[in-house]
Amino acid sequence: MAQKPSIPKGTRDFSPVEMSRRNYIFDTIRSVFRLYGFRQIETPSMEQMSTLMGKYGEEGDKLLFRIQNSGEKAKEAPEKGLRYDLTVPFARYVVQHREELQFPFRRYQIQPVWRADRPQKGRYREFYQCDADVVGTDSLTSEVELIEIVEEVYRRFGIHVSLHINNRKILAGIAQTIGEPDKIIDITTAIDKLDKIGIEKVNEELLERGLSETAVNRLQPILRLSGSNEDKLQAIAEVLKESETGMQGVAEVKEILRLYNSNKEQRDNNSFIVELDLTLARGLNYYTGAIFEVKALDVAMGSITGGGRYDNLTGIFGMPGVSGVGISFGADRIYDVLAELNLYPDTLSDTTQLLFATFGKQEMEYAMRWALVMRQAGINTEVYPDPTKMKKQMSYADANHIPFVAIVGSTEMENNTVMLKEMLTGEQQPLTITELKNKLTNPQ
Repeated sequence: MAQKPSIPKGTRDFSPVEMSRRNYIFDTIRSVFRLYGFRQIETPSMEQMSTLMGKYGEEGDKLLFRIQNSGEKAKEAPEKGLRYDLTVPFARYVVQHREELQFPFRRYQIQPVWRADRPQKGRYREFYQCDADVVGTDSLTSEVELIEIVEEVYRRFGIHVSLHINNRKILAGIAQTIGEPDKIIDITTAIDKLDKIGIEKVNEELLERGLSETAVNRLQPILRLSGSNEDKLQAIAEVLKESETGMQGVAEVKEILRLYNSNKEQRDNNSFIVELDLTLARGLNYYTGAIFEVKALDVAMGSITGGGRYDNLTGIFGMPGVSGVGISFGADRIYDVLAELNLYPDTLSDTTQLLFATFGKQEMEYAMRWALVMRQAGINTEVYPDPTKMKKQMSYADANHIPFVAIVGSTEMENNTVMLKEMLTGEQQPLTITELKNKLTNPQ
């Protein structure tokens, strides 16, 4: 007996129902991106490894998928890999197409990415990201708009979330203040895991990464800071008062929060929380300013959105001085959150609305003709392909959640009518084709 086929761990097939839900997610996010003036691009699934390497930190580089056979002679072809995220390919795109772009350039991108990670709940090897970025401006209004985008997307989904904000300059100031300015990458990589492994394990990792016990001890009160955003900003400003870089980060966070809060009354969304989180690090090396992370409040799930400011990512590709800031929605984790909280709409737009069921071949010819009339009116319509037992045709409609079945028999065919059955109630009524079209295009 042949072995049952399978797919690689960390990947998934998607059924029609699942695709309806995924498209609901993509369409919702896409509509908000467009509302804020972002335009769509796409980049290839694969990039040169030289484009990808060194952009995600030591641990991120380990998760890059390499392509062993790219269809070229091995000695001549540069090594290639599947993209790890959408931001680095976007930076490459900006540099490669800079003569065609008008700055600031606002783009969004909805495509899959790949990571050679250990699969677990909410973590996949292949998954979709939905990104929006602005490049070519240093204005902090871009950060504020990205926060507003996050707020609007999750308002439309009905998911209660908290957005955590920090600044890479604050983290650099902390590294200076505790006496380990050269260990900024080690510090951020370790404390970025605080929610996952706890403070004791973080401290152990910091020591393993070469920080002195004195530095780790100086870090503890900073990691434990609490209170309102204003309280934490005041406390961290006192800690970082000798660090010019750190104080610049504090000033940037203050301004972002001030600009965001100045319009808060217009939004009237008390379920959206913006919180200063001084332990938020996000391990990606390219962040230089504000960093964001979003978590759902009503379900146990990791980060479902993240992003931040990057001042010189394009400089790595030969175009220095172009600052950018972006946000990335994890569509697959959002899918799981919506499913767990039962927040999907009862009906999604790409399901079949009407099925024609017939008793014979001649009736099927009429059904095919009438189905075309329905489709031209914008009604999603199927014709059952075989004039088999009516019970089987009804079972098909029921299994596929088709709400209406138009039964075509010899009597209906002669009178240019159908017997319409509403599957939810079981009610039946004879309708002309015009009446059927009007009923489904103008539901009461």
